[in-house]
Amino acid sequence: MRRMDKIALCDLKAGESFYYSGTLLVMRDAAHKRIIEEERETGKLPISLYGKIIFYAGPTFSNGRMIIGPTTSKRMDKFLEYTLSKGVIATIGKGERMQEAIETIKKYKAPYLVAPSGCAAYLSEKILDWKIVAFEELGPEAIYEITVKDFPLVVAIDCNGNLLRQNG
Repeated sequence: MRRMDKIALCDLKAGESFYYSGTLLVMRDAAHKRIIEEERETGKLPISLYGKIIFYAGPTFSNGRMIIGPTTSKRMDKFLEYTLSKGVIATIGKGERMQEAIETIKKYKAPYLVAPSGCAAYLSEKILDWKIVAFEELGPEAIYEITVKDFPLVVAIDCNGNLLRQNG
C-alpha cells in the first residue's frame, strides 16, 4: 500500500474506500479547545499538527486495550480552519460537514474521511499501538497518537469538495 501523504490523499475521489496504515492523532472537542488556548497563552503548540491526520474519536479502554470509533464531525467544524492552517492533511469522523467546512476542505486540499461507525471492536483490532501525546488530564478527551494497520476509510469529501452521495 502506498504511503498516504497529502498528495496521495488528494488523488482519491469522493466515494473511494481504502485501508490506511500509519499514525493518527485522536482529538475531540476539549482537545481542540485546549490546543488553541495553549497556543494563545504560550505562542506555541504543545504538539505539531503538521502532516497529521486527525481522527475525531473518544476512546474507552478495556484491559489496557483502546476501544475506539468515530464521533460526529460536525461538532469539530468550528475548529477545522485552525487545524488545517497548522498543516493537518485530513480529518476522519462520521456524519456530514457544514458548508463552511466543505469550503475549508477545498481551500486547504485536506479531504474528509469517514470510518465505519458502530463497530468500535472491529476498528480497535486495527490499532497496533497508542500513547497520550498531550493533555493527559482530559482522560478520553486527551490527544492520543495511535498507530493503525489496514484501518478502513471512505472519502466523504475529496480535496476538490466533491461529496460522497448516499442513496435514500
